Order: sequence, then structure tokens, then C-alpha cells
Amino acid sequence: MSTDTGRTVRLELTILGTASQSPTRDRAQGGYLLQWADERILFDPGEGCQRQLLFAGTSAAQVDRVCITHFHGDHCLGLPGFLQSRALATERRVTIHYPRSGQAYVDHMLAGSAIDFDLRADLMALEPGERLVTPNFDIVAAALQHPVPTIGFRLEGRPARHLIADRLDEEGISGALVADLIDEGVVESPDGDLVELAEVSEVLVGPTMAFVMDTSICEGARELAREVDLLVCESTFLETDADLAEDRGHLTALQAAHLAAESDAGLLVLSHFSNRYPDLAAFESEARSIHSNCVAAADLSCIAIAAAPRP
Repeated sequence: MSTDTGRTVRLELTILGTASQSPTRDRAQGGYLLQWADERILFDPGEGCQRQLLFAGTSAAQVDRVCITHFHGDHCLGLPGFLQSRALATERRVTIHYPRSGQAYVDHMLAGSAIDFDLRADLMALEPGERLVTPNFDIVAAALQHPVPTIGFRLEGRPARHLIADRLDEEGISGALVADLIDEGVVESPDGDLVELAEVSEVLVGPTMAFVMDTSICEGARELAREVDLLVCESTFLETDADLAEDRGHLTALQAAHLAAESDAGLLVLSHFSNRYPDLAAFESEARSIHSNCVAAADLSCIAIAAAPRP
């Protein structure tokens, strides 16, 4: 755990596509690029995602990590072309996370065309419940409820111990004594009292983000969404088609909003819209009736939030 001032982290989400299953004239297949500090994470690269990256002002070469929830084509078929273009453009490697049960699909996609160069991809499959520590955040995987094995992702920033200025002043701790307190965990105050770090500080939770795609309401979705700053969530159907959502393992906009509200999530970003709906305004309207901090994603839009560490 670091000791710092609890600086705000800017999370920037670029929407590459919002269509479920098949693209439409107005909506590309899914793809979501998250910038977290100096790292770019690509979620569920659907067909054509590398071109959408260019339209969004970035490129495959700038992506550091890929997270795939499951192996229905609209969530993964952009991977082969993305990796080939990226490998031709940069020497940097990329890490790919996906459900371990889908290893055969990854193997097929990486070997599906005639190439004679290294894709520079490090494969790192995850099991539900697994936690992976990375330099910027922890990645937590949880099982979702869908007709094929599916996981969602939760990114958790590092907790930090924040020094409280008023308490330091009360104890007369300043200057070099502050540095000693951080290094040693305890110092002697000018009055001769021993002051422990925990007495003049608090632990702040780092920023959090969850990516929940293709699922019915389930415990895994709730675990991922709990108190996140940013929740990117599928809302394939409107509540008028709740029977289709249940039958196909998806959420309605209203159900996604209930998930966000019950989980005390921050901003809810709806996406993965069925092509039966030409107008997306109803999705945002339906969700806002339950969770007001909500937006329906639009292709090539950018959504930025400032995620401040909190007690």
C-alpha cells in the first residue's frame, strides 16, 4: 500500500462499437477502450475494432492489454486482425485475458491465417474468482450467467494511505518528521509522545471500474459492480422485451439500472444494444428511472470521469 495524497485518477472510456451480435449501418460491433493512467485496455474487440480505433484517434499499437469476456463472435472476432496489425506496428507486447475455458478458441484465432511473424501476445487466461496484480490495478474476474462460459472484469486501483493534515498539526508532526513517520510507521512528537502512522492517516480505496457484458442478473455481476466508479454494462433489450432477455441470457436497460443502483455504482454506461432498436434514447430513459447517473453509449464517443480515492 502506498502513502500519498490520494490523487484523483482520470478514467477515459472510448466506445468503439455498441451493437450486439451484428453491426448495423449506424453501430459497429462492440469494442471498448479504457485509458487508466498510462495504460490502455481494450475490452471485447468485435469485428472491425482496429478500424474503429483509428476513427477514435488511436491505433492498435497503443493498446497494452486486451480483456475478452467470452467467445461469441461479436466479442472476439476482431482479435486476429488487431493483433496482426499491432505486431507490424510496434515491438511492444500485449497481454490478453480471457476465460480459461475458451483456450481452444484463442488458439484457433491466433493460428487462423498465414502469418510468419511473432504476434507479440502474452496469453494470460483467468478463472472466475481469480485476482491478478498488475502495476496500475488489480484485475478481478467473476463468472457471469450466459449460454456459454463468460466472465466479467473488475479493475481496482491501489489503496493508498492518506495523511490527514489536521491530525498531523495536532501532534506537531511536520517537515522531516513526516518523512520519518512514513518510512518508520511511528515517530516521537515534539512533546515526547509516540505517534503511529495509523493515528494521523486513513486508507483510501483506489478507483474502480467494472465491465459486465452478456449476462443475466447474477451474483457475479453484483460482485463486479459493487461500489465501482464506472460500470460498463450490457443492456441488450428494453423492458418490453424482458422475456427475450431472460431467454438469451441478457439484461434489459431497467435490469442494468437496478444492478447499478443496488450495487451503489457510480456512472452506468449502457451498451450492447440489439439491432431491433433504431433509437437508443429509450434505453437511457428507462435506466434513468432507477439510476440517474447513466448514459447510453454512442459509437466513437468518449466518456471521462475523475475517480477520486475515498475512505
